[in-house]
Amino acid sequence: MKRILMIALAMLPLMLMAQARIGIVNSQQIFDLMPEKAMAEAQLKALSDQYKAEYEMLKGEFDKKYADYQTVAADASMPETIKERRVHELQESDKKIREFEKKAADDIAARRVALTKPLTEKIQAAIRTAGEQGSFDLVLDTAVTPVAYTGPATIDITPIVKSLLGIK
Repeated sequence: MKRILMIALAMLPLMLMAQARIGIVNSQQIFDLMPEKAMAEAQLKALSDQYKAEYEMLKGEFDKKYADYQTVAADASMPETIKERRVHELQESDKKIREFEKKAADDIAARRVALTKPLTEKIQAAIRTAGEQGSFDLVLDTAVTPVAYTGPATIDITPIVKSLLGIK
């Protein structure tokens, strides 16, 4: 009797799961279709272009200092202290460029997060709404978690989420 009860208790979660309504959604597909994504990408491109222009200016300054150094280094009559000062200037200029590259990359990454976070939150809210309206027990995001197989009882709610967001 105990054995039958234990088997029944072990099978209970499987039986409950068989009755669950499961939906799937592809949030990346929805994100790619959002008009706000294009605006965010345009803002990121403009920011990137500004950083690129500044980088080119810094690189131009470095190249000029390097050309000056080569002229000084080739002059045998030039004192070593002047040559050392020029090497130090080159090193400082190189350091400034590397720091700028890091700060630019960090700023662009932070701006990307700031621009895309509201969009992903909007998508998640629409997924929650679609899940609640359809009385789903579980909604899996195929963009985050690959799903190897979905049975005929699994419902793709991506079109529902798109309509909630006004995406065609």
